[in-house]
This record gives sequence, C-alpha cells and structure tokens, in this order.
Amino acid sequence: MALLFQRLEHGDASAAEQLLPLVYDELRRLAAHKMAHEAPGQTLQPTALVHEAWLRLGGSNQPAWQNRAHFFGAAAESMRRILIDNARRKRALKHGGDLAKVSADQTGFDLAQPTANDSELLLVHEALAAFETHDSRKAELVKLKYFAGLTLEEAGQVLGISERTAKRDWAYARAWLFNEVQRLRET
Repeated sequence: MALLFQRLEHGDASAAEQLLPLVYDELRRLAAHKMAHEAPGQTLQPTALVHEAWLRLGGSNQPAWQNRAHFFGAAAESMRRILIDNARRKRALKHGGDLAKVSADQTGFDLAQPTANDSELLLVHEALAAFETHDSRKAELVKLKYFAGLTLEEAGQVLGISERTAKRDWAYARAWLFNEVQRLRET
C-alpha cells in the first residue's frame, strides 16, 4: 500500500483505482461501526457513508497522500463532516427541524423513537472545533475514535503514538469535551 501512496504522490492516476479496493473493506468496517451507534431512524447507510467520503476525498482523482495515516485521517474527517452535514440537514426548517416532536403515544401510532439526538451531535461538533484549537492531536484522536470508529490502538497507530499515550489523550479529551459540551448547553 505504501507503494500506491508513493505513486499517488507522483501523480499516477491509476494508483487511485488500485487504492480503493485495498482500503474499501476497512473504510466500510469503520463506517458500519460508526453507524451502529447512530439513531435507529438514521437514513444514511455505511456503504453510502463510505462512498460519499471517497467522493469528498477526490474519487478517482485522489490527492497525494503521504501515507496510510494521512489517508485514514482525511477519511475520518470526511466521515465526520458528512454526519454533521446530515444532522444539520435533518434539523433544517424545511425538513421540520423546528417543529415540536410528539411522542408515539400521543399520535396513536406505535413508532420507534430515535435514541440519539442531532442537537447532541452538533454540540459535540462545536466542542470538537474548540478542542481542535486547544490541542489538534488529541482532537484528531477523537475524530478517529468517535467518528471513524477506530479503536484506541488503531487510532494511535494512525497518529504515530503509543496505545498508552492514546489512552491518556482519550481520557483528557473526554473530560475536556464533556466540560465544553456542558458549557455549550448552558449558553
């Protein structure tokens, strides 16, 4: 795979076509892991998330990726942005985002209620943006773990840090983000 990244760096267009089959299964696994934690009413599927992320990364015109970590970091960021855009779209006024929700019991229908909340995802996004200015490496770890679904060990490998450092960074990031989300809720 390193050879493909070198070929991409030198502008070899056929390398992008060879890269997708090699990374597709891993991207699909990461997307499926992330989507498993989404609300039951989520309309975005893991395959669609991977395809959209691939297109946002450049499709067949892939930029010059420096290495595997660079590629998967960009893929994680792309997936995060897609999920944020999807949450914003669902909350938009033209999609009923400002309407009051009514429980299934009040309507007389037996409908499953989503457990996740788009406004919570947007709060996490805002907090993460603030955290990025505070500590970009730890923010990247959060993106890889929370949005791309990597384990701490995998995220550490992508970032070039030890698993122990990744665990410490994760504990710090969680505490910082918790406090920031709390602060954002109060404002």
